[in-house]
Amino acid sequence: MRSRTRLLSTVTAQQIDLNDFAGDDGYLFVRDGVGVAGRGVAKRIGRDEVATELAAIDNDNQSGITGAGPIAIGCIPFISSDPHSFVIPKVVIGKTATGQQWVTTIDDASFEFKKPKQSTVVASFAVNQGIAISHYLDAVRSTAQAVRERKIDKAVIARDIFVTSDQQFDICAILQRLKLSFGSSYRYLVDGFLGASPELLVAVIGNNVSSHPLAGTASRTGNPDIDQKIAQDLIASTKNQLEHRIVIDMVHETLLPWCSFLDWQPEPSIVSVANVQHLGTEISGQLSEPRPSVLDLAYALSPTPALGGAPKQAALEQIAMVEGIDRGRYGGAVGYLNQNGDGIFAVSIRCAEFDSLRKTARLFAGGGIVGDSEPMSELAETQAKFQAMLAALIRP
Repeated sequence: MRSRTRLLSTVTAQQIDLNDFAGDDGYLFVRDGVGVAGRGVAKRIGRDEVATELAAIDNDNQSGITGAGPIAIGCIPFISSDPHSFVIPKVVIGKTATGQQWVTTIDDASFEFKKPKQSTVVASFAVNQGIAISHYLDAVRSTAQAVRERKIDKAVIARDIFVTSDQQFDICAILQRLKLSFGSSYRYLVDGFLGASPELLVAVIGNNVSSHPLAGTASRTGNPDIDQKIAQDLIASTKNQLEHRIVIDMVHETLLPWCSFLDWQPEPSIVSVANVQHLGTEISGQLSEPRPSVLDLAYALSPTPALGGAPKQAALEQIAMVEGIDRGRYGGAVGYLNQNGDGIFAVSIRCAEFDSLRKTARLFAGGGIVGDSEPMSELAETQAKFQAMLAALIRP
């Protein structure tokens, strides 16, 4: 394959919103306006082919932007050995942190853009439980007991719900709503799977590597004084600090062998999104040579204890035994990489998975279970986490 990369300004006079370019059936990974959007499929490839297929593309980069060019985008499922693939889009638009936009076309693909029309259809919705709430509560109880018996340190138990519409969901409109409410989250669209994740799994730019794990969650009310008190209680919570420390230790231990230097915040800080707030810790460092790609690190880290547990294998066995759902892509990772192996992957949470008719969306939410986890409190946490995507789906 051959590709050509140019500044977008040499192709069209208009700036293009990445959400609009992805449309209903394209590919998107963006945060605060910075990221990539793609359309069409130049090639669909497996995990082991990503690096070689990207490297084999002869890219004529006329943009002057380092790293601009073809990308591979996709999802790593929660069980990374499950079948999955990545896509090299035929056409990609990228936007840098300085506001520059570039466009890459592969082989004979032409650049075309028409702004999506806003939907005016009025729809009716129904929300139904996936796994029974009673089953979820029992799973939380048995997992907390397993922690108390020292079989595991922590496991994340999730549940699902289904939102059904009498009209097709407008994917582009949903992404725009998420942009308004969750612009600082990583918003993504890959093969009918979309979301707005607040959690950076791993990013690689040159020799720089970073991660921002989140674990420990509390609700937000919209009242600054009350939310500050909730945040203070979250920081003071032994249960949430324990849950968070397990995640930080795993990310640190996984990245350290790849690094010549690795540092992290001594204490977690509060990361707030529209409806909830989390404990978060920034981790950053310098990669050693030979330098791993961001995809190598994403597989090494996924699933993190923030979505799986610790010890990893024992926690995954506990989840498989009691949870009762097939998570698919929920709880894995979603992101992209370029020919240099640079890129970004986020934890695939706050998501919706659409059926082929685009009339049913499956939503997921979960929480970390430790010894003193209380089932009804964990249920309330999942309900708070569902609200972000529910609002984006059914809000007019």
